[in-house]
Amino acid sequence: MLKQTIETAWADRSLLQSAEVQHAVREVIAMLDAGTLRVAEPHADGSWETHEWVKKAVILYFPIQTMETIEVGPFEFHDKIPLKKGFAEKGVRVVPHALARYGAFIERGAILMPSYVNIGAWVGSGTMVDTWATVGSCAQIGRNVHLAGGVGIGGVLEPPQATPTIIEDDCFIGSRCIVVEGVHVEREAVLGANVVLTQSTHIIDVTGPEAVVHKGRVPARSVVIPGTYTKQFPAGTYQVSCALIIGQRKESTDKKVSLNDALREYQVAQ
Repeated sequence: MLKQTIETAWADRSLLQSAEVQHAVREVIAMLDAGTLRVAEPHADGSWETHEWVKKAVILYFPIQTMETIEVGPFEFHDKIPLKKGFAEKGVRVVPHALARYGAFIERGAILMPSYVNIGAWVGSGTMVDTWATVGSCAQIGRNVHLAGGVGIGGVLEPPQATPTIIEDDCFIGSRCIVVEGVHVEREAVLGANVVLTQSTHIIDVTGPEAVVHKGRVPARSVVIPGTYTKQFPAGTYQVSCALIIGQRKESTDKKVSLNDALREYQVAQ
């Protein structure tokens, strides 16, 4: 019923004037906030399913909200979306000045250093969103992930059918990395500092006798560093940014130990 109501309102925005439709939109956002609904979720075979109608509800939430002043001690904000609350009972550690918008789900055991998590995002248990890291709209961050200082995980709201940016369980995303446009980083991958990944970025596996190029996806357990490759343009030959897969993170029952080993073995900057 909720899905049908959202789809109908998406096709006819005049229906947003209806109290019933507004209630349905707000119910979806409340479910996202509580973690009983996700914008995208994994299947047992490793694939992910994006729920377009849920993303549509997030988009429809903005026009039915009014601007309000939000006061937090001496700080003042002016926005349509309230801040997430109740972290103590949720079992989430939140360090000043971390902010999460209502409609984002932060699982028990996660840690938010001074950072930002946007509406529709999902952040798993044991994950640290480190200082000045940002998690964009609808991004899916798995369990036991470390988003290091200054990491930017891009939001993907439109088009609704587009897959959000996904960081799977046990990944390490190094300082100042940027992962946007729905790029999918598979489980246990390690990104060294300053890796930039978009849908057009060449992710080049250089571990074999011939280079293998991936786009939009970092294979599981890959150790990745920034790199460049040569490309010919009408005006001349230039170096273009890329990402290089230089090895594989070893399987280990202790993820923290294997992470440190990977960083030392491949001399990857954190």
